[in-house]
Amino acid sequence: MAVTPSAQYSVTLRVTLDASDPAVLGRLAKALGDAGGDVRDADLVESGDGREVREIAVNASSTEHADELIAAAKAVDGVTVEDSWDRTFRMHEGGKLELSPRVALDSEAELADTTGPGVEAVCKAIADDRTKLFDYTLKRNMVAVITNGTAVLGLGDIGAAAGMPVMEGKSVLFKEFGDVDSYPICVDSKDPKEIIAICKAIAPAFGGINLEDIGAPTCFEVEDTLKAELDIPVFHDDQHGTAIVLLAALINALKITGQKMADLKVVVSGVGASGVACSKILMNAGVTNIIGCDTRGAIYKGRTENMNFMKDWYAEHTNPEGVQGSLTEAIKGASMFVGLSGPDTFKVEQLKTMAKDPIVFAMANPTPEIMPEVAGPYVRVMATGRSDYPNQINNVLAFPGIFRGALDCKARSISEGMKVAAAEAIAGCVGEDELSEDYIIPSVFHPGVAPAVAAATIAQAEAEGLARRSH
Repeated sequence: MAVTPSAQYSVTLRVTLDASDPAVLGRLAKALGDAGGDVRDADLVESGDGREVREIAVNASSTEHADELIAAAKAVDGVTVEDSWDRTFRMHEGGKLELSPRVALDSEAELADTTGPGVEAVCKAIADDRTKLFDYTLKRNMVAVITNGTAVLGLGDIGAAAGMPVMEGKSVLFKEFGDVDSYPICVDSKDPKEIIAICKAIAPAFGGINLEDIGAPTCFEVEDTLKAELDIPVFHDDQHGTAIVLLAALINALKITGQKMADLKVVVSGVGASGVACSKILMNAGVTNIIGCDTRGAIYKGRTENMNFMKDWYAEHTNPEGVQGSLTEAIKGASMFVGLSGPDTFKVEQLKTMAKDPIVFAMANPTPEIMPEVAGPYVRVMATGRSDYPNQINNVLAFPGIFRGALDCKARSISEGMKVAAAEAIAGCVGEDELSEDYIIPSVFHPGVAPAVAAATIAQAEAEGLARRSH
């Protein structure tokens, strides 16, 4: 079955058309459509001398498909393809971030106050009382986005340098959705102790640390140690952002199916960082029967193959019936499938063995474990990680608001209770009159999400005594 074209594979064609032929643009659009493309724009760039120059933006379903669309355009009479480019590469030229000052430098006095000697009094005040960092430096609204590039979504271990574009993008999202300043820091090391030491050394300049794309089990050691040894929020978004939004979506999905958390049988495919975190938040929300599967099948107490310290914990706290075998065995009679593994790893034959009104959250990106077109006839509620299908499980619904709230109340950490509160706030942004199988989670552009999450985060932090000031 054909995969729906997506903006992530958008290609732009710069074409010259024979202006004397009024049907040429229509033929080009038809050729692109017949080749499976989704034409989004056909902007006129210039015209004259019997020709038109247009830039045609068309979504493809893969990079190979994009090449096929270019070939289809070249085959149309009256069309000359002058150039083509990937929209994403154009966006990234020169990077996606810049720094700008918040103060003016229009006089000698302002220069002195900014860099010295006037600044010395502020430095001395901070030396006497470190809490004044929040008042007189960017710490009050600055988050470090830390990666070592070992678990980049859809790419895996590509290294710290190659992870930089993703971290820049994360910083853009922080600013756009939560008005949180952040800076990407790519650490060229796989040694958890070295990563921990670097984060601790730079912590004075930041109000929080967002860990990103660090592979398991290193990510667990890094986060757990930093949470214990730093007095600012440390949040591994691959784990907890995903878990929060998943829980929000499930809260609303259960309103449709009429099921209760305690009655669910949940199978999690992929027991890495996000798989463990999603399992933990579901357990905190009341789910008691969770079975995790990795490439060797179900994880159960006593399993020794392909295990690590986190999978050992998982085996002790999940799979109460001791189910063994492959995903095919584990999924039988399950209420919910949570996919955090890889493309095309969940088959329709397996889906058909689930319980009535199954919930399928297939979140591998860019290609889910099972495509909505395939799963559609057999599921009650489906979600993916993609923006071109309904019910996108997108971390941007969570992390900007959580850090906005944590920074505003000077939280010492982000607790499990704060995560659940954030999930409930996200779920609450979908009104009862709006709720449907295709709308269980708000759009990432919903203006009320980040403020609602921030408010819920602050309230829970204050209730747990984690806020250093009342908001």
